[in-house]
Amino acid sequence: MVTTRISRPPFHADQVGSLLRPKELHEARAAAKAGKLPAAELKRIEDRAIAQAVKKQEAIGLQAVTDGEFRRDYWHLDFLKQLDGIELTRPVGLTFNAEDVPPMASVTGKIACSRPIMVEHFAYLKSVATRMPKFTMPSPGSAHFRGGRNAISRTIYPDLEEFWADLGAAYRKAIGHLYDAGCRYLQLDDTAWSMICDPKEREFSRQRGDDPDRLPAQYARMTNQALAGRPADMVVTMHSCRGNFRSTFIAQGGYEYVADRLLGEVDIDGYFLEYDTDRAGGFESLRFVPP
Repeated sequence: MVTTRISRPPFHADQVGSLLRPKELHEARAAAKAGKLPAAELKRIEDRAIAQAVKKQEAIGLQAVTDGEFRRDYWHLDFLKQLDGIELTRPVGLTFNAEDVPPMASVTGKIACSRPIMVEHFAYLKSVATRMPKFTMPSPGSAHFRGGRNAISRTIYPDLEEFWADLGAAYRKAIGHLYDAGCRYLQLDDTAWSMICDPKEREFSRQRGDDPDRLPAQYARMTNQALAGRPADMVVTMHSCRGNFRSTFIAQGGYEYVADRLLGEVDIDGYFLEYDTDRAGGFESLRFVPP
């Protein structure tokens, strides 16, 4: 078989980043949380699992590889909680049919990025990869949608415009730290864009103090602010899904409600989207993808 290698991502064959944890890693993380495994030993097991995952990705021919998010409890919260001003709180208004659901990011102080976030995670990935290392982080909308206005301190941010500005600046700084460490392929992970396509979720959004009809434009502007000034040699993509958790999900519905903003206005290099199913809708919304 003859294959053509593309030098710049996104690639024709790519994966969204998160991988199932090996049994050894699963057990090690549980032991560490129970205080039965030292942090240094957990890191050693994580390192080994990541190196093995990278080797497998490269062996099957992927041109970009990830660390499987093996060092994280959750795809988004491990990053968000390291931003200044964000704390994890009890979840509210969830529609998962599951008992142990993730906590929620709440804004209790001024948003900022006062130190590098997960740069050491990327550095290790880069050290064991022979193909392009891809790193993932939650999208800016992930810091807002689940809790909405009600999860943002009105004392700290009486005007949401200041919140958006601070969040954008914090993301630019975090992305800059990753770039300085050698990251040239970054993926933003998101559920807000897809979930807001579900009428049920739009009603929940209103209950959280937001106007869902205005959020697509705001999220487009917010994402562009977060990516403003990124170096030309840094490729950024976005993965959007409908809130998957333990073989269930929150939302359903096609992208039509957000497609003009998500696909037509966000300054991004590629998308990983669910489509062509009863839950995710058809191809029609793709007409907004720029030529």
